[in-house]
Amino acid sequence: MSNALSDEQRADARRKVEELAAGENWLRMIVDQHKRIEALFEQAKQAHGASTRAQIVKQLATELTGHASAEETVVYPIVAEDSGKTHAGMAYEEHAMTKIQLAKLEKMDPLTPEWDEKLEHIRGAVAQHVYQEEDSWLPDLVENTSSEDKALLNHRYAEEYGRYCGGVTAEPGSTFAQRM
Repeated sequence: MSNALSDEQRADARRKVEELAAGENWLRMIVDQHKRIEALFEQAKQAHGASTRAQIVKQLATELTGHASAEETVVYPIVAEDSGKTHAGMAYEEHAMTKIQLAKLEKMDPLTPEWDEKLEHIRGAVAQHVYQEEDSWLPDLVENTSSEDKALLNHRYAEEYGRYCGGVTAEPGSTFAQRM
């Protein structure tokens, strides 16, 4: 079997995690952010003009950093405790590499083929990371995390995301976390 994931595998993982997210507000916020990040990658890819592409990449970097910060502060310590230190360590490393690659992308001319290649490289790495989270790491948390830790996740995730992204409301079932 190839290392490349099929669209069907990704869609199946997304469908399953969305079912789990119906009862877990913290997980709903994470999945909604994953969708927003995917949409921003697509917008950047489709955008015309250097300034538009640069602006979308700045939005993408902000969204990814806020999302990563919330996961690193609130989710991954619980992953390390309940699901495995290896998963948490890998997740931290993937976040760090994404930030480094985004910084490189922001310095590149947005109208070059190299920029397109770098964007696609980052998108592919993020897509793999999202799949790992949605396919196993996050469902493991739903199944193996205490009610006390779930309460912490519900309270702290939106708070930590908001520290970077300017505040959010954590309404269950919202399509995306709403900025205040």
